[in-house]
Amino acid sequence: MKAIESLLRELAPQVLGAVMRRFRGDFAAAEDAVQEALLAASLRWAEDGLPDHPRAWLIQAATRRRTDTLRSEQARAKREAESTLHLGAMLPPPDLDMPADHDDTLLLLFMSCHPALTPPSAIALTLRAVGGLTTAEIANAFLVPEATMAQRISRAKQSIKSSGVPFELPDAQERATRLRAVLHVLYLIFNEGYTSSVGDTLQRLDLAQEAIRLTRAVHRLTPDDPEVVGLLALMLLTDARRDARSGPQGELIPLTEQDRNLWHRDLIDEGVALLGKALSYGAVGSYQLQAAVAAVHDQAATHEETDWPQILTLYGLLEQASGGNPMVALNRAVAVAMVDGPQAGLDLVDALDVPEKLAGHYRLDALRGHLFELSNEPARAIASYVTAAGKTANKAEQAYLTVRAAKLRARIG
Repeated sequence: MKAIESLLRELAPQVLGAVMRRFRGDFAAAEDAVQEALLAASLRWAEDGLPDHPRAWLIQAATRRRTDTLRSEQARAKREAESTLHLGAMLPPPDLDMPADHDDTLLLLFMSCHPALTPPSAIALTLRAVGGLTTAEIANAFLVPEATMAQRISRAKQSIKSSGVPFELPDAQERATRLRAVLHVLYLIFNEGYTSSVGDTLQRLDLAQEAIRLTRAVHRLTPDDPEVVGLLALMLLTDARRDARSGPQGELIPLTEQDRNLWHRDLIDEGVALLGKALSYGAVGSYQLQAAVAAVHDQAATHEETDWPQILTLYGLLEQASGGNPMVALNRAVAVAMVDGPQAGLDLVDALDVPEKLAGHYRLDALRGHLFELSNEPARAIASYVTAAGKTANKAEQAYLTVRAAKLRARIG
């Protein structure tokens, strides 16, 4: 059953893209049809087994449901003659149907980053439609209430429907306009997959792998864009550590304790080569800088051999490039602590604990715990770890922070 659920999650955005293309862009209605098809598949496939072509099965099921809905709506309006013409205009002729292996996800990705939407709304909608994130997960990424995010996504769907812009891959000029939003969406999808904001598991590998797949597709579409190359490099250099990040029971293993023999050297080599290509363009952006940080970590044989001064320099550049992003500043605090000592890092953490930045965020308390531990202040470290564990919604992180506190209690008796 879990294998079926995983397959359905993977296919959902591809099916949604196909239905959107066939019915010309009504997001809400297409999403309803796809959800019904996914539900039917979860029940049918569990009993009968997988069909020969799962994606084609889902597309056909969702298309039937969308067609039935259109007919029902028009019948209620009692305009049978007009509705027949209207329905015929909305349904594609059979010879325009795409083959079963055609993937509309990239088209859906660019369509979601629609010119009728503000960048935050476009990103939120794309995370929902392409990334398959729940409204709660998207709200968490934006640090807003779930109800606020639900309204934002609903308005975004309506804006696309009202715009009349056709559901098709935009031309090169329009792609360039939407590209930054597309990259940000892929970055957020990967991050949610690499460290899930909620749930029992540390990682959602399906999300991370889908983000990498789509970024590769964007790279093929725009092979010489330095930030596209930089983002792909960042993903590969980060994903290379996935097998070492959790133990047999799913427990979190921090970077300092990971078995580096489990890191994927092929991904590291590919990521480093891509980073070199990205940097050769001369215009250094935020994804390239983050990839450079990841490369420094990946190329260190041990944690002790990490070039922290170089990482600190890179984070300084990244903080400037990101306009003072507080999460970047939090990561820089780690590098500052490793170069200048724990107290210097703690001072930066305290500066971020204000309403306009990261006040109350669990990562502040988690880092405080680590830095207090390095400063040989176990009581304060314990208090910080416990506070952080109470704030995070990821059970693997909760368990890790709780265990760190318990080990310190045992040490001091």
